Amino acid sequence: MMVEVLKSKIHCAKVTEANLNYMGSITIDEDLMDAANMIAGEKVAIVDNNNGERFETYIIKGERGSGAVCLNGAAARKVQVGDIVIIMSYALMDFEEAKTFTPSVIFPDSFTNKIII
Repeated sequence: MMVEVLKSKIHCAKVTEANLNYMGSITIDEDLMDAANMIAGEKVAIVDNNNGERFETYIIKGERGSGAVCLNGAAARKVQVGDIVIIMSYALMDFEEAKTFTPSVIFPDSFTNKIII
């Protein structure tokens, strides 16, 4: 049996930009992506802590070290710059493997989106 489990999570990042005039997706600083074990094109679920919105999109690699968390296209209507979001990705895995799997969870600084060590 396969189950879908949390693979990666960026917990409480600040939205730095909302770009309505783009085809879609979320742009994430490559440092955040690496720390959370996420890749470009990966499907993510996003939760906005400020307004309760929940939606899905895919990742576009942002400039390394920029702190970028930019919602693009229609998703830009679901957030405001400065909102705090949780970005999650999931993976399918064997039930037994899932029992011992540990997801990558990071907690960036909520002002700069820099990795807190």
